[in-house]
Order: sequence, then structure tokens, then C-alpha cells
Amino acid sequence: MNLKELCEKSHSNAVKKGFWKDGRKLPELLMLCVSELGECLEADRNGDFEGVKEEISDCFIRLGDMCQALEIDIEKEIEKKMKINEKRGWKHGKKY
Repeated sequence: MNLKELCEKSHSNAVKKGFWKDGRKLPELLMLCVSELGECLEADRNGDFEGVKEEISDCFIRLGDMCQALEIDIEKEIEKKMKINEKRGWKHGKKY
């Protein structure tokens, strides 16, 4: 599955399951991604690597849902950003 398909499938499933019934705002969408990463951290803290993989997958699904809903061509945007990052200096000039 490519990123476009991930976005389409993620959003379609979220709509079918009622998550878009009342619409969603960007802050809610972003925090749902953050919550999946928090769950990933907890899985790691518990030594649960299967859980880590599952929660990372959930984060990608949430991001795909959001990108589709906001009509973001994430493949194009990632390519643009990677070109920018290729031109940046060591650690992008930051400490870490």
C-alpha cells in the first residue's frame, strides 16, 4: 500500500465508523496523533515491542485520515520537505 492508499483507506474507515459524523477540527486531529505516540511510549516502557509497532501503525492511520480529510497530498509534501532537509546543515544547526 502506498501513502495515497493509506490516506484513502484510513479516512474511509474512520467515516464508516462514525468518527467524522460531527466533523473534526485540526487541534483534535493533532492530539489524536499525539495520544497514539503516548501509547507507543507506554508500550515501550512496558517492554511491549508488539504494542510499539501497533501504536506507530495507529499514528500513521490517524495521519492518513487527517491528510485525506484536509486534502493534503502527503507524498508530494514529503518529497518537498525531504528536498529542503537535504540542503540543511548538520543537525539542522541545532544541539539535538
